[in-house]
Amino acid sequence: MEVLNLGILAHVDAGKTSLTERLLYAAGVIDVVGSVDDGSTQTDSLALERQRGITIKTAVATFAIGDLRVNLIDTPGHPDFIAEVERALGVLDGAVLVISAVEGVQAQTRVLMRTLQRLRIPTLIFVNKLDRAGAQYDGVLRQIAQKLTPRIVPMGEAANLGTADAVFKPIVQDDVLLDLLTEHDDNLLQRYVDGAPLALHDVLVEQTHRALVHPVYFGSAITGAGTDALTDGIRDLLPRARGTGGPLDGTVFKVERGPAGEKIAYVRIFDGTANIRDRVRYGDTDGKITALQTYGDSDPGDGVGAGQIGKLWGLGDIRIGDVITDLRNKSCAERRIVSAKFARPTLETVVTPRRPSDKGNLRVALTQLAEQDPLINLRQDDLRQETYVSLYGEVQKEVIETTLATEYGIAVDFRETTTIHIERIDGVGEAVEFNKKDPNPFLATVGLRVEPAPVDAGVTFELEVELGSMPYAFIKAVEETVRETLQQGLHGWQIPDAHVVMTHSGYSARQSHSHAVFDKSMSSTAGDFRFLTPVVLMTALQQAGTTVHEPLHRFQLEIPTDTTRAVLAALARLRAIPQVPALAAETSTLEGEIPAAAVYELEQQLPALTRGEGVLESAFERYQPVTGAVPERPRTDHDPLNRREYLLHVQRRV
Repeated sequence: MEVLNLGILAHVDAGKTSLTERLLYAAGVIDVVGSVDDGSTQTDSLALERQRGITIKTAVATFAIGDLRVNLIDTPGHPDFIAEVERALGVLDGAVLVISAVEGVQAQTRVLMRTLQRLRIPTLIFVNKLDRAGAQYDGVLRQIAQKLTPRIVPMGEAANLGTADAVFKPIVQDDVLLDLLTEHDDNLLQRYVDGAPLALHDVLVEQTHRALVHPVYFGSAITGAGTDALTDGIRDLLPRARGTGGPLDGTVFKVERGPAGEKIAYVRIFDGTANIRDRVRYGDTDGKITALQTYGDSDPGDGVGAGQIGKLWGLGDIRIGDVITDLRNKSCAERRIVSAKFARPTLETVVTPRRPSDKGNLRVALTQLAEQDPLINLRQDDLRQETYVSLYGEVQKEVIETTLATEYGIAVDFRETTTIHIERIDGVGEAVEFNKKDPNPFLATVGLRVEPAPVDAGVTFELEVELGSMPYAFIKAVEETVRETLQQGLHGWQIPDAHVVMTHSGYSARQSHSHAVFDKSMSSTAGDFRFLTPVVLMTALQQAGTTVHEPLHRFQLEIPTDTTRAVLAALARLRAIPQVPALAAETSTLEGEIPAAAVYELEQQLPALTRGEGVLESAFERYQPVTGAVPERPRTDHDPLNRREYLLHVQRRV
């Protein structure tokens, strides 16, 4: 049976989950169409999704259209979850973009359509809610052509709009279709001139596969109007999943925990077959598949083949985005889930349990959530017994809060969201502490030189001492401690790029009193080097100096032209740096950079500034030095900048 992996995307409340229910009902998968209002839908699983009527976590359902098996992936539509949308898009063969016939094209619709076009995913458009009062046909088609793409093909006509008797009649105007298709097919134009057969349907299929045109259907997911025509379009116009006959190559797009706490990986197989007991490579390790389940196939003995979506058990360290290959196939490991980069989170907040006894359980639960979404990063403050979590937006707080309450039984609170900064090294600094020389209390000699490194170079560690000058375990202890210490620079922010050179080394060889066992008070241990290195490194950093940098987002704004002046004034107040506007008669485009701390405020102001018509897209671009007051981050280590307090603490530990 052929397979199609289909995604449904829409702005909030356009009806994508209701459409999913209608398609599953029409295929006989469910007996009753679920209701978003009643919280009885098939694909929304989190309690918050049911409460708010929005889809957050990707769910998979499957149904058949004749001899075609469709794996239906119901993707999020909220802007805080655009990363999850893009992640799901990487496993799709085609998509249906849902638009409301009443509200028309919304800001998030335009963001989603741009993403689909950027990734060149074949897309059908379904205009939903044809039965609602205020539903439009011609008006919505004009909006789609003006705000999304002019390359659309109306696949029929609508009647009785705004009533329960609304219907969609599949009729395609050949002259309209011919005009559109010849723009990208000179051979078709030549056949028309020569009077030869045109085979317009075949050309429509080919150009839809290439994401050059987008067929448009109208209907109602509630009454079922137009959904039969849409089902025919899914079957006839969207491409099937195809393999090339190569070795195993799959991508993990979701990870969840089973009832026993085991990891379950959702994977799209692009080539080859994953079987039970296969040993596969993923990430930086390998593991054995202990169990699997294929969507739409109850027999796990056949494995998960090319084009299919399955669930795999047994891969304990699996993460979202990992590429799964067989042990001999290294070429596929560099392929990524999508060509677009995910914007990194630039916000963080402190999560605290309402019951102090839940502190340990909270840490375990958050670690598991971070496993399910690699874009959530955790930072533990052992001094204050607090956990920091990185965020994309405020709604993510609600998702985390609801998940912790429903799945782990932990009630939590959040502090005010703050921006994540970094530090960059200004110059070169050097420091050394010698063994058995005051004020060094440790049996170790460590000398370090810190130098700036290029952006995104990471932390590199180099030896100017001979490798055999002391046991390798001591050198390794220094390197590991350097990398750990650079997580908090002079102002408490991470130093992501640095070149560190070990300039001096020394130790006290293994010794003991006469006829006695090994004496730590006379002999160096790895602990001496781990405790001394932060002091030396911070002294070198103080000499080199660091500058705190704040994250900048690149933004693109589409706004009504008559609101440009007001929007530019708001951008100036938010310290944004816009480029020269691209002005047009009705809609203008503004691009530029804005501090990440101001993005949320801009999102809040934009509807009032643009009468609700403004569309904002933003993603992390770069870091720039902070102007004005330098933000300090509370330290979560024992502050090696304060030598006296630091030594008192670590010596108590010794």
